[in-house]
Order: sequence, then C-alpha cells, then structure tokens
Amino acid sequence: MRKLSIDDLNLAGKRALVRVDFNVPMDAYGNITDDTRIRESLPTIRKIMGSGGSAVLMSHLGRPKNNRDTKFSLAPAAKRLEELLKHRVKMAPDCIGREVEQMASTLLPGEVLMLENVRFHAEEEANDRNFAAGLAKLGNIYINDAFGSAHRAHASTHAVASFFPGQAAAGYLMEKELRYLGQALANPQRPFVAVIGGAKISTKIDVIRNLLGKVDRLLIGGGMAYTLIKAKGGKIGKSLCEDDALGTAKDIMAQPDAGKISLPVDSVIALNPDATGPEVTHDGVAHKTQCWKFCPSDAIPDEWIGFDIGDDAQKEFTDIIKGAKTVVWNGPVGMFEKDLFAEGTRAVAEAMVEMTAADGISVVGGGDSVAALNKFGLAGKMSHVSTGGGASLEFLEGKALPGVDALTSKGA
Repeated sequence: MRKLSIDDLNLAGKRALVRVDFNVPMDAYGNITDDTRIRESLPTIRKIMGSGGSAVLMSHLGRPKNNRDTKFSLAPAAKRLEELLKHRVKMAPDCIGREVEQMASTLLPGEVLMLENVRFHAEEEANDRNFAAGLAKLGNIYINDAFGSAHRAHASTHAVASFFPGQAAAGYLMEKELRYLGQALANPQRPFVAVIGGAKISTKIDVIRNLLGKVDRLLIGGGMAYTLIKAKGGKIGKSLCEDDALGTAKDIMAQPDAGKISLPVDSVIALNPDATGPEVTHDGVAHKTQCWKFCPSDAIPDEWIGFDIGDDAQKEFTDIIKGAKTVVWNGPVGMFEKDLFAEGTRAVAEAMVEMTAADGISVVGGGDSVAALNKFGLAGKMSHVSTGGGASLEFLEGKALPGVDALTSKGA
C-alpha cells in the first residue's frame, strides 16, 4: 500500500467522511436481498467508532432519475447497518446543505450518520467541485472504503479527496482489495493462472491483453470463448459470437504469448437454454429438451449452441488450477444459472477451493463469478472475493482507478 491508510490517521475527536459502497440489491418492497457490501464496511466503521471518532457515511444506490427517487433512498441500508453495528445510525435527509451540516457538526465520538444517496444530485457523477466542497464540509478527514466505486471519477470518490490534503486515506476494505489484486498482478506466487469467462469478449479484451504478459496460463470459457474459437476457424453452430470482434480475436490468438491460452476443447451444447436432458449423441435425434455433453467446441453442429465447457475441458482447466499457486477468476465459464449448464463453473470453483486449501491464493472478481460462488456455497473458501465488479475488471485491465489515485500517497 503506497496510499495513506486508516491506521495512519489520528481518528480521536475527528469526523471521518467515509465513502462506502452501499449499492446493495433490494426487492420490490425495499428489502435488502444481499448485505455483503454493508458487512464488508464494518471493520472500517468500527475502527472509527472505537478510536473516538465519528463517522459520516456517503454512498450511491442505483441510478435514480429526476435527481430524487425515494425507492433509491439509503434509509434501508442505514437500518441494516444499525442492526449489524448494534448501535444507532442517524439518517440525514440529504447529503449536502445546512441541515445536514448541522447534524454532522453535532455528532459525538462513536456516533454514525448516514447521508442520503449522493446520486440524488447530478453533480455527483459530473465530479463537480462545488458539490464535492459541500460534502467536504461534513468531515475533518476523508476515508474511501468503496473499492466498488473506485473506477469512477465522481465527486464523492475523486473530487472530494482534494479538500483533505494529507488526510485522504484508504479504509480496510479498500486496502484488502488493493492488496490481493495488486499482489496477484505485480508479485504473484507462481504458477499464476487466470480464468476469464462471461458472455462477450468485447468487455474483456483489455483484460486478456494485460494478463497475457503476466500469467503462466490463461483459461478462457463462457460465451466469449466461441468468438476466439471461430477466429481460429472452428465451427461453433449458433453459439454466441461477436462477429465484429473477430478481427481482434484473431489478433489476440496471433500474439507471441497466445500459447498460454487454453480454450475449452469440448462443450455442453443444446438447441436452446431451456434444455432439460436427457443427453443425446451427435447423430441422435435432436429434440428441444435435449443436450449433448461431449461435443468438440470447434465442431458444433448447425442450430446447436454451446452453454458450458465439456468434461474434457473441465479436466484440463481444473488440473491447471490445482497446480497453480495464484489464481485470478473473472467471469463464469458457462450459463451457471441453469443447473444443466453449471457443472463447468462449479468445477472451476471447487478446483480453486482445493488449491486455496493447499496454501494457494485465490482472488475472485466480477458480479457473475461472485453470484456463482454464492450459488455453490463456496464464497467463504476463497482467499478474497472482490466487492467491486467494474473496479476489479479495470484493475485487471491495468487501468488507474481515480478513487485510488485521489488518495494521499504515503510520504506526501
């Protein structure tokens, strides 16, 4: 960590303006369906409270239109935080203004104030300095613990930090994210393996290019693999393919390090995603409810679609993962939401659990990968599961994160 840490700050008697990531999923009734991000913020908040400081928390939630939409209020998040802290959390009516300033200025040591959704103001996403100045009035020091928003140059993640010279620090979650992802890319234990999946290669091209020069092996699955397979001359039936990315895919496969790439040698295929089985052979009668588990990925029949990696690909991928010391995973290797097409992604996850248990380092990023881990009940068995989908992706691409760059550098 070359950035100032929360442990470097004197918190006693200070009001800490903390950017958290409480952009949590809610149902139609406003009930939080996954409080992971709130739970992950607890160490930082408790550190402030326990050190004699007070915490002023700010976050976004969703994409409210017309500046203010009450269904995007952070009040439910404040209530859930209060339950987890077992301590009162005050809720502000807004995130700037005299009334909010009064509430913040009267906070006592150990108290917590939750600001209303910063995206109720268009100035937030515009990274407006006047709006950031209004936020800065609420604290004496600034802590960013929202890695999931660190890739955005918004007022609460970027501009506001400039109002706290020498006092803009990373919280514990931010530190953890940067430590695991940074170590994986800059100084990994080897063999270093990356598993990249998901639907579209266009969203992962920069990740592939950045990782090729760093990893020992790069395993690519999911729908994106078929664009690469087609670029190599394979027959992929009606599998997902981004034809406008074929040129880029050919360039990737022509790279000097392309020999590190493993594509699935076989696939689980079906005529549509609603297939339920039973399996059929290549020359069997094709019914809409059937799937075939052992089709070569470069010889998929017309009308058929690849939905998961096949048994041979599973064995190759899992053997490579089990032999690694560091594995970074972003994106499922199949349509894991359907049990019939979840075996490949489950096999990857279980292999990562095994290598982690053997003192390996496993880092998982991306919302779909995390959803898969939660489905399989394996999230707690990884070294680190990132809370930042877009931020972790951009980190893997080698891009600078504005929310991190804005923090005080040590020695500054």
